[in-house]
Amino acid sequence: MNKQFLSLLFGICCFCSAAVSTAATPASVESRVAAQNTVFEEYYQSELKAHPERATAYGDYRYNDSLDEYSLAAIAEQQARDQHFLARLDAISIAGLAEQDTLSHAVLHFTLHQRMKNHAFKEYKMPVSQMDGPHVRLADLPLAVPFDSVKQYEDYIARLHQIPRVFSQTQEVLRAGLKDHLMPVRFLIEKVPEQCQGVIAADPFLLPTKKFPVDISADDQQRLTREITDAVNNEVLPAYRAFAAFIVAEYAPHGRAVLSAASLPGGKGRYLNDIRSRTTVSDLSPEQIHRIGLQEIERIQAEMTAIARRQGFADLAAFRASLETNLKYKPNSAEQIVDDFRKYVDQMQPKLPSLFSYIPGSPVTVEAMPAFQAANATHYQTGTPDGKRPGRIVVSVANFAQRSLINDEATAYHEGIPGHHMQLSVAQQMVGLPKFRQHSQNSGYIEGWALYSEQLGKEVGFYQDPVSDYGRLSSELFRAVRLVVDTGLHSEGWSRDQVVAFLRESGAIDEPTIQSETDRYIAWPGQALSYKLGQLKFRELRARAEKELGAKFDLRSFHDEMLNGGVLPLELLDSRTNSWIHGQKLGVKAAAAN
Repeated sequence: MNKQFLSLLFGICCFCSAAVSTAATPASVESRVAAQNTVFEEYYQSELKAHPERATAYGDYRYNDSLDEYSLAAIAEQQARDQHFLARLDAISIAGLAEQDTLSHAVLHFTLHQRMKNHAFKEYKMPVSQMDGPHVRLADLPLAVPFDSVKQYEDYIARLHQIPRVFSQTQEVLRAGLKDHLMPVRFLIEKVPEQCQGVIAADPFLLPTKKFPVDISADDQQRLTREITDAVNNEVLPAYRAFAAFIVAEYAPHGRAVLSAASLPGGKGRYLNDIRSRTTVSDLSPEQIHRIGLQEIERIQAEMTAIARRQGFADLAAFRASLETNLKYKPNSAEQIVDDFRKYVDQMQPKLPSLFSYIPGSPVTVEAMPAFQAANATHYQTGTPDGKRPGRIVVSVANFAQRSLINDEATAYHEGIPGHHMQLSVAQQMVGLPKFRQHSQNSGYIEGWALYSEQLGKEVGFYQDPVSDYGRLSSELFRAVRLVVDTGLHSEGWSRDQVVAFLRESGAIDEPTIQSETDRYIAWPGQALSYKLGQLKFRELRARAEKELGAKFDLRSFHDEMLNGGVLPLELLDSRTNSWIHGQKLGVKAAAAN
């Protein structure tokens, strides 16, 4: 069958399924819950099948011999699936359903509806930047898949053979974006060929041949090494070279000159959708977000000034100047930065019982970021639910001599525990909920929780060094500054120089980070807003719970409630927290009556 016929057939099936579901929606709560759970499971399985790389990340290895399809046809099929499942979901009444069933319905509805809005803006036609793209993701493949058996090595080889196809399909999508005037900023996309050359020079794809499991025979080791080497040399690296050449010759010359996302088709509405999609906040305009940023900067700098004065300095500027020349906070190697992160993760572990009732105990490692990913920031890579592949904190160490150790403590808590690793490990191990909720994603919740978590180190007695506490505030200041510069770029027409100057004046980050972060905001509009907006929401919910519950407020129970529903859009988290507060009050009253 040809692709056009298959697509038409799929669309007809979607229509018919939705129509049947609507006509046959059962009336009882039990049958509607069963019907909804069927939708949830079919949706989850369809996502894994369509996205084999994601399935591997979740610890499901059924599709380990495949890479995702990146073609325009695959994107259209994804859109059809989204429409299909949204129609089926909307056909099920939530009247009388339990809270978690209603919440699951709302989470999936939000996810599908937002993906369809993103599709309408044709976000998919700009899939490559200096931050992301197949050239970056595929280079991480040797660290992201299991190598415990001959079969898993053979799966890896099968994936290596598909890398040229991925690049070819990506070029097809990029050409479609060029035709529609959906182009990234030129000087940023011009970084991609250099990144490709960095991957070629590092050649990470041969890493699995350096050490085999002991139960793989010598003959198999020799065969697998030969097949991997041949695939890398004859297919993978040539595909990287060809993709870099395509970017140089055909794509980058047409990159846009104007930085604002609002300069693209869709105008201001595009940036508003970026904010909604990446923060899940819908009730704030760019102008309001800009003002919140300025207010937060003023508040945080006042706290920083208080630290400076307690250390004997006349003002914040003098304190900062002293830190610039203090060798105690200057790393002497990339390894020192990584070791610093390990120290802080290790010291937080025994403190978790004072903050949470449930502690998943999933393993986490700390590693230096490869040179070819130098444009990226320190980040977290999720492990598998069974713990066989640990979560990974990947630390940015490029230009280490120009970096500072001051923010390391806060960032370690952010990326590790009680931040990303803690939150995502809890989500992976939730029971009694649809599987898709174990893996829901939105930056407003995820990054908001991680930034909120930085302050928890102070609540359990850390940040003993006043300079490290200053670093915690610098980290928070950095996220407040983002509210100003992201909206400045994409709503108020700021230049790159204006952003750099504002970041320098804030004093929140070092020079290498200023440069990479500025480019990040240009390439990824709206995402940088999620940290501070999300943190403010978690703080607001905690303050609300403390006020409403008074002496009955329990911090561990509150944190459990924040995490045990999985990743939620912030508006749903707000309403769920209100229900929890109400339930806590009823529990208190019932206990008093007894």
